[in-house]
Amino acid sequence: MRLAAAFAAVAIGAGAIGGLAGGLASANSGSPVASSSATGSQISSQTAATIAAIAKNVSPSVVQVEVQTYNGTGIGSGIVLSSDGKILTNNHVVADAADGNGEIKVTFNDGSTASATIVGRDASSDLAVIKVSGVSGLKAATLGDSSKVQVGDEVVAIGSPEGLQGTVTSGIVSALNRDVTVGDSAPSPQSPYDRTSSGSEPETVTYKAIQTDASLNPGNSGGPLLNLKGEVIGINSAIYSPASGNGQQGGSVGLGFSIPINQAKQIIAELEAGN
Repeated sequence: MRLAAAFAAVAIGAGAIGGLAGGLASANSGSPVASSSATGSQISSQTAATIAAIAKNVSPSVVQVEVQTYNGTGIGSGIVLSSDGKILTNNHVVADAADGNGEIKVTFNDGSTASATIVGRDASSDLAVIKVSGVSGLKAATLGDSSKVQVGDEVVAIGSPEGLQGTVTSGIVSALNRDVTVGDSAPSPQSPYDRTSSGSEPETVTYKAIQTDASLNPGNSGGPLLNLKGEVIGINSAIYSPASGNGQQGGSVGLGFSIPINQAKQIIAELEAGN
């Protein structure tokens, strides 16, 4: 389910002319992959060891979110909020399943699966909370403080780009307070990361994003951007991805955007309450 995208933004898909990409991608699962960012920057052995530790400790708190509708299957990512199965993701990841229009399946780091339902979602912030049924003892992620993030800080992303669950990438914070606007139609270079627009979510979403060069691709939407303490500082939501020669949306070019976690904290409680 790929829709088109642009920088003040559109839902990602075939024929996109350029801009931030979103959109859920279907793909086969694979082994976790670690990479130093789309720019191929070098990392020290000490940092590599830190990233490995973060991957080991945080991966159990990151899930793959699969949405099945009459249009097909879309894949995004999510962050475990509570031991009883509340999960934070992007609204555009699960919007197509709202109002009983689709089914949501969550796959955990150990390969187990469970069905989920939408607890609360907010199109204006592009955030949603879903709830997995019949589970307990999940490892919740630690939410950090995005106000302490500085340009140049090293960061780690975990998610399911193109359906490759457990993929780990790293990079730095390239900029802060980057204006990102995403919607169904707009002539600009930024758009949501894993957007599954069904035509029922016409409003645009604007936020002050954390920009990173950590490699992100469709399927990372809803997954965490982490500091080197393993704390969630952002929700990966958009990339700049120019269209390829055949008109298809391209992949990461090192311009990724995350919703700051402090912004998400302001409404998580309301979403968890079903508002």
